[in-house]
Amino acid sequence: MSIQRIAAIAVIFIGTTVAWFILGTALQQRTNQQQSQLGSEVTEVWGPALRQLHPSAYYLTAASANGRKQIQPTLSKVTVGLNYEPKKRGLLWYRTYGAKFEAQYEITNPTPVTQTVYVKFELPGEKASFHDFSFDLGAAGTREVLPEGGAITQAISLEPGKTAPLVVAYRARGMDSWRYEFGDSARVRQFSLVMTTDFEEINFPVGTGSPTTREHEGEGWTLEWSYPDVISAPAIGMDMPKVLNAGPVASRISFFAPVSLLFFFTVLLILGMMKNANLHPVNYFFLAAGFFAFQLLFAYLVDLVPLTLSFVIASVVSLLLVCGYVAAVGGRRMLVVAVPAQVAYMVLFSYSFFFDGLTGLTITIGAIATLALLMIATARVNWAEKFSKPTATKPPPLPGAAVA
Repeated sequence: MSIQRIAAIAVIFIGTTVAWFILGTALQQRTNQQQSQLGSEVTEVWGPALRQLHPSAYYLTAASANGRKQIQPTLSKVTVGLNYEPKKRGLLWYRTYGAKFEAQYEITNPTPVTQTVYVKFELPGEKASFHDFSFDLGAAGTREVLPEGGAITQAISLEPGKTAPLVVAYRARGMDSWRYEFGDSARVRQFSLVMTTDFEEINFPVGTGSPTTREHEGEGWTLEWSYPDVISAPAIGMDMPKVLNAGPVASRISFFAPVSLLFFFTVLLILGMMKNANLHPVNYFFLAAGFFAFQLLFAYLVDLVPLTLSFVIASVVSLLLVCGYVAAVGGRRMLVVAVPAQVAYMVLFSYSFFFDGLTGLTITIGAIATLALLMIATARVNWAEKFSKPTATKPPPLPGAAVA
C-alpha cells in the first residue's frame, strides 16, 4: 500500500463527507420549512401549550395605592388529568394532548366589614377551546359567563371573615406542555395539585418544581404538589413525551455518517493490508457510494414508509451493495471483514440516533472497540514491510538468448 493510494482514499472520503453535509442540510431545511408551515396549523386545529394561572381576587379600598387590595385563595385543591394523543401532520408528529381540569378554591374576606370581592380566573390559552366549562362562585351560583381579555371576572359580596367557594372545571386540548403558574402570588397557602398521566415518560419543564409525591400506576403516574405555606412557590408543569420525527433523525444520521465511513475505511484498509488484499482507490469510491446510498434512500423513503421500516429497507439495500461489491473484488477473506464492520459502523451506529443522548456514547464505544481490535490484530505486523515499495524482479532470459 503506497502513500499515494492512501491520499486518494482520503480524497474520496472528503468528497463523500461533503455530499453527506449537503444532504443533511437539505433535509434540515425541508424539516424546518414543514415545521413552520404545519406547526401553526396544528395549533389552530388542536390548541396551544396550555398555561393555567392561579386565580386572583381583590376588593376596592382607598387604602391601597391603586384603589385595589389583592387577596389570594385561602384554600386550593386542583386536579388535572393529561391524556397524551400525538397527531401526525405531513411528515411530522406533534405532541398533542387532552387535559381535564377541575379546581376548588376558597375566597375569604379578610376585613372586618362587608366587601364586594372581584374574582379573576384567566383561561390557559387564547386559541384554546374549552368543553364542559363551568364557573361556580359561591352564592353567585353558576352563571353563563364569557371571558373578556382571556379572563373571567365575577363579583360576590362577602361578610366579614366569610368564605365563598369557587369551583372551576373544563376540558381542553393543548400541545407540547401543560403548566400551572402562580403569577403575582407572592405567597401560596393550603395549595395542592394532583396530576394524573396516561404516559410513563415524565419530564418537568425548566422553571417548574418537582412533585411532593409520585406514584406509578399502570402506564402512567399520579403526581402531587403540596404547598402548605410557600413564598415564591415554583410553577408546576409537564412536558409531553418526545416523539421520533423522521426529518431530524435522517438529517442527524447524514451529518454523522462520515464517522461511520471513517471507521469502516480504517478497518478495511488495515486488515486488507494484513491479508494482502489491497483494494484500489476506485474500489473505495464505490464502497463510499454504497454507504451514501443508505442515507439517501432512507431520507426520501420516510416520506412514504414508516420510519423503522424505512431504516430496515435502506440498511438491507446498502449492505447488499457494499458487501456484494467487497465479495466481488476482495473475495471471501475481505467479505468476513466488511460484513461485521458495516453492520457495526453503519447500521448500529445509525440506529443509535433513534434514542436521545446515545450518539456521543456510541461514537466513543465504537472508537475504543475499533482501536482495541486493530491493536490486537496488528500487534505483530511489520509496518515497514507493508509500506515498502515492492522490489522489481528481473524477468528470466528468453530461450536461446545470449547471456551477457
